[in-house]
Parts: sequence; C-alpha cells; structure tokens
Amino acid sequence: MITIGNVTKGFGGRTLFREVNASFSPGHNYGLTGPNGCGKSTLMKIMVAAEESDQGTVTLPKRTGWLRQDHFAFDEHSVLDTVIMGHKALWDAMEEKEVLYAKEDFTDDDGMRLGELEGVVAEEDGYTAESDAAVLLEGLGIPLDMHDRKMEKVVAGQKVRVLLAQALFGTPEALLLDEPTNHLDLDSILWLEEFLVKYVGALVVIIHDRRFLNQVCDHIADIDYETIITYPGNYDDMVRQKATIRGRMDKDTNIREKKISQLKDFIQKFGAGTRASQTRSRAKQIEKLRPDEVKRSNIARPFIRFLVEDHSGRDVLEVRNLSFAYGEHQIFDRFNAHVQRGDKVAILGRNGIGKTTLITELFNEANALNQSVNWGHNTTIGYFGHDHRKMIEPGRTVYEWLFEQRPEKGEQHIRAVLGRMLFSGHDGKKPTTTLSGGEAARLVFCKLILMEYNVLVLDEPTDHLDLESISALKDAIEAYQGTVLFITHDRDLATAANHIWTYPEAGDLVDYKGTIDEYIDWHKTHYAKK
Repeated sequence: MITIGNVTKGFGGRTLFREVNASFSPGHNYGLTGPNGCGKSTLMKIMVAAEESDQGTVTLPKRTGWLRQDHFAFDEHSVLDTVIMGHKALWDAMEEKEVLYAKEDFTDDDGMRLGELEGVVAEEDGYTAESDAAVLLEGLGIPLDMHDRKMEKVVAGQKVRVLLAQALFGTPEALLLDEPTNHLDLDSILWLEEFLVKYVGALVVIIHDRRFLNQVCDHIADIDYETIITYPGNYDDMVRQKATIRGRMDKDTNIREKKISQLKDFIQKFGAGTRASQTRSRAKQIEKLRPDEVKRSNIARPFIRFLVEDHSGRDVLEVRNLSFAYGEHQIFDRFNAHVQRGDKVAILGRNGIGKTTLITELFNEANALNQSVNWGHNTTIGYFGHDHRKMIEPGRTVYEWLFEQRPEKGEQHIRAVLGRMLFSGHDGKKPTTTLSGGEAARLVFCKLILMEYNVLVLDEPTDHLDLESISALKDAIEAYQGTVLFITHDRDLATAANHIWTYPEAGDLVDYKGTIDEYIDWHKTHYAKK
C-alpha cells in the first residue's frame, strides 16, 4: 500500500496540489494523469523522497521499484549488476559476501556473519538473481552479449531499458514508473504491458500513451482542481466519468446562479420600499444559494483542424529502391512505397533506428534526381521537425512570428488560430525564446493550421504534448483531407494511420498497408518467433 497524507506542493508561485490524500492498493494499476505542468513527475519524486513536499507524508512498502531518471548513476557497473542493484537488500548482502570471501584473516565471527548473509541471499532468491535479471533484460530487448558490458558503454535508449529492468527486478511490492516506454520499440512495449497486467503489487505509472493506460490500468489518479481524484476503470472510463461529474457540477451551478439572479432582481426592485423584510429574507437565500468556490480545472484542450487550400494530385509520393547507410551500417535497403492523396502513414520503430533519416532522404534532392523519390503534382508540404524549437525564430513575440508566416490572413484570423491552440489574450505577447516545449509545439501547429498545406510531415509531434493535446491531434489527423506522414511512438495516435512504415528488425524497413492493430498481429506472426 502506498499512502499520501496531506501533501501540499507549490512551484513558481502557484499551487500544484494542496493537502492531497490518496492511497494506491496492491493488486491495482494506477495511471497518474493530468496536463503538462500539473505536477505528475513532481509528485512521484516526492513519493520516493527525491524531492521534498511543502507539507505532508508519504508511506511506501519496503520493496518499492522506481524507474530512475539519472542515466549515468551506474556507469561503473555492468548491465547485469545494475539490474540486481534494484533489490538493495539482496545487493548489499551479495556485496558483503564478496568482501568476506576476499579476507585473508577469516575469523569465526566472519563465518557466522557469512551464514547470516547466505540466509538473506536465499530468502531474497539471490541464487537465481542473475538468470532472473537476464530474463528481464532480454524481454526488454537487451541481448545476452550485452549483459556483462559496462553501463558507460551502453547507448542512451538501451540504458533506459536497463533502468526499467532494475525497477522491475526482485518482485517489488510497489512500482513507480515515469514514462517507462520512452526509447522502447513495439516488441518491448507489448512485453512491458503483458508484464504489468500480471503484476500483483501497487503500480503507479505516468505515461502519455493513451492505449497503454487503457491496456494496463484499472484506476486513474487524475491531478486536477489542486488535488488527486481517483476514478475506477481505465483512461477512457475516467474521461467519461469526469465529463459527467463536471457537467453535473456546471448544471447545478447554472441553476443556482439563475435563482440568485432572480432574487437580486427582486431586491433591486423592492429593496427601498415597504417589502424590506422580504428583501432581507431573499438576501439570506442568496447567501445560502451562493456556490462554494470551485477550483478551476487545469484541463485545457486545444482545437486542431488542418485545412487544405489546394488539393494535391491523386499520387502524392512514389519511393523506388531507396537505400541509405552510415558506412557499413545499413539503415534501409531498396525501400519501395506508394502514397496516395488522403493516406495517413505512421512511421514506427525504436529511437535511433533511422526514422528521421528516412524523412530526411525523402527531401534529398539527389534522390529526386535519380528518381528514387518522386513527390506528386501540386504537393505543398508542411513540416513539424523533431527539434521544432529551431523552427521558431527568436526575437519575436508569439503573435509576431505567426503573423509573419501569412500576413494576408489578417490580425483577427491569426489571433483566432492562436486562441484555438490555447494562446489566449496576453499569451500572444510572449517572447518566442521563453516558450515551454509544449507551447513551442502548439505554436508550430498554429503555423501548419494557418498555411493550409495538402501534405503534412510530422516528426514525433506528440513530444511535450499532454494527453488532451495528443487526443486533439489524433482527431485532426483523422479529419484532415490531405496526406500525412508522421513518426510516432504513440500507438493511439498510430490508429489514425492506414499505412505503417516500420522497422521490424534493424535495416529491415517495410511498408505495411493496413492499420496498427493489423500490423501488430502480422508482426507477431512473422517476427515474434525469430
């Protein structure tokens, strides 16, 4: 059982949560949700004592696994040892054993202590620790030949997997995971989902993958109204319940405000006359009817709609025998694909496998000259780069930068686009250099909305977006009458696609004509047993 008691935390002059009380029970999987900046990661750090709260207490089980964010803390240790270190009591006993065995002047007391340590190792399943750790690592895509490698020699994406294995090792009574699917490929995500569904402890997970939340979680702990509200069911269940509750609150508030308005009209009409006692009575009714202060919800959903000014031809993109390699490392070889107007193409694969390289090669003039890549008639292409901050010119305000993209649309239209993307009022005066990651992403989307391209190429568009914004983006892609190619790790966003370009194995780029669910079934059949 994880228990949070009266926890309050403020940051930057505002309250993230106030006097929060919550509990997370064994046998249940909780998704910790809320928009960017609401305090999800802060709360998790408070839970593991990596950050202090302003007040309150947190109680954790003795064995709690935590996905650590410090990727360099274990550089001097091997991959296998790093995983086993996730079980501190076992690791300490094993380390002390090694010290005692190395002593030249071994005493009787040392022998007695060694016996105690052997008991700890046996009780904590230490004699199968290496094989158990190896199973976790291989499930997460870390092959056997890497298990003895020093962590300093492991690339960033694989380090995350090792640290995830560390959190999962030793059957912890509770698991705290902050964005556990970052840098994982599809196979590893599916493996992790299956593992967590079977997990019997208390799980708390922060993740922006809606499908993962629906697949794994049976409760949602939502940070809103400066508190945590726990809903039974998965994320979609929570959205429906929250809308119902909020709708009921709004309806009740409207009824009370209407009655108050009627009472005020009576007081104004008769307050100075002979019906003073009646006006005093109505004034008391107003006080009783006045709604209690309702904390403002921090949920804000942008409205994203991509329009097309001029349609492209039917054939948008033809790729013939496209190849690329870094030295002897083949990224893709003789790749072929055909994209038609209206197609939605999701480009999937783990980090570093070559997705952005593929996008870059589609715009390489050399490939156009040798006919490897042919963009069709009247294609106008809007691009959302992985490093989208570099797309926004410094030294401008938000409004100035967007206005310069298409001044003929006029001030009113520009401000309307900004408003739909949550840049309301004074937000338009923000300097572009001060924007958060989420704000920068939304501003680039403003440009894509404004320019009305007929082809969109999006490289990791959900980075820095919260679940509400990701959901709005998915709706926009589905409704868009143009053509979209988008790189993503978000499987819910990928359900908007009717083509999947992906790397089932390194160097093996395929064009699968079908949905993400159909591709997963095909992938299991063709690759899972290899």
